[in-house]
Amino acid sequence: MSSYSLMQKTRSFMRFNRLRDLVSDSMAIDMGSASTIIAVRGRGIVVDEPSVVAVNKITGEVVAIGREAQEMWGREARDITLIAPLVDGVVADFERTQQMLEYFVRKARSGFSHFSRRAIMSVLSGVTQVEQRALLAAAEHAHIGRVYMVEEGLAAAIGAGIRVDDPHAAAVVDIGASTTNVAVVARGTIIQSHAERIGSSDIDAAILDRLRRYRGLIIGEPTAERLKIDLGSAIEPKDPDKRINVRGRDVQTGRPGAVDVTAGEIYIVTQAIVRKIAEEVRNSLAELQPEVAADIYDRGIILTGGGALLEGMAQFLQKETQLATRVADEPRYAIVRGLAQLFDEPLLLRRVTRQEHYPIVGAQPSPLEG
Repeated sequence: MSSYSLMQKTRSFMRFNRLRDLVSDSMAIDMGSASTIIAVRGRGIVVDEPSVVAVNKITGEVVAIGREAQEMWGREARDITLIAPLVDGVVADFERTQQMLEYFVRKARSGFSHFSRRAIMSVLSGVTQVEQRALLAAAEHAHIGRVYMVEEGLAAAIGAGIRVDDPHAAAVVDIGASTTNVAVVARGTIIQSHAERIGSSDIDAAILDRLRRYRGLIIGEPTAERLKIDLGSAIEPKDPDKRINVRGRDVQTGRPGAVDVTAGEIYIVTQAIVRKIAEEVRNSLAELQPEVAADIYDRGIILTGGGALLEGMAQFLQKETQLATRVADEPRYAIVRGLAQLFDEPLLLRRVTRQEHYPIVGAQPSPLEG
């Protein structure tokens, strides 16, 4: 083949790649119990919405998804029910998960695209084949050509700044809404990973329970979430008397009521949950090989996930583990950032993928696809 012909073929291939990138999107998808976050290659994070679906009880029709559905929470019409289709990080309602992912993926696509070439999705450590197949089927329903599934722990580590070629081990604790994942990684692979189904939403549930039992007031989940954010702390609050007046329904009379809730009261509730999280972290790190343990002693722990934003969480874990602990930049986005970076490491992506799936007919695998 002449050099001129080779040059022409190269130019044609480059033009094809540019056109392909224009009309299709490569997506990184972090689908969690509380939120679904999607980043598109070249465009950054384009979707960050609650993993909630509003359904008409009578017709079964979906009336709202994501932020629009979340805004109904606690004030929904009598014929509307709100469903969180993922529970503890796995699919609990298959049909609603499909509809939700299809909606978010459609929202993430560019105006030209009706089909996504590929997506990298995060999965929990220890996810079963059945749970994994449910996510793959949901991706197929959303018209994604090729799906790679990568463990959350590795994605969080990469997104937190751990280099894929770093020979020394690093420990990442990802605290999500309903799961805490402890992963130890080195050289772009997981050495050890363990996920426990406890997370920041357990604090919300504990707040609901305490106010009902000890203050005689029933409040909704959005109010419990606000109390956690505004008053919650993993360490003793600087101002334990800081208070918020919350409204709800009186347990005894059934009438509307209100009580003042203090930071000190929320601290008591929070302690029970964060101590369980700390215990899981200690147990996970107690089984490491000596050389790996030495690396972790030198480098400490990196916190990711929305639960890392709880006031004093890093200080609490540092005290409980006796290891230096820091919060990653924008910890909620660590997983999706790590997934997106794997598009630039195609060989590593192939090596760490739990299972690769080609739902759409005609999608041909290419290990070096850019």
